[in-house]
Amino acid sequence: MRNKLRKSATDKALAGVCGGIAEYFGISSFAVRLIFIVTLPSNIIVYLILANAMADSPRSL
Repeated sequence: MRNKLRKSATDKALAGVCGGIAEYFGISSFAVRLIFIVTLPSNIIVYLILANAMADSPRSL
């Protein structure tokens, strides 16, 4: 079964969006953050949409 795209519970900088994308694709969260920074002007709106649309990851004890 494939993982679902969710915000990261452990790798949060702002909202956990980049960490969640990195966990989904199995890559470094630094690489995802770097891509968001390099393409910054256009990705501000995309990041805000993802921060509101992505589900939170289930919390563990």
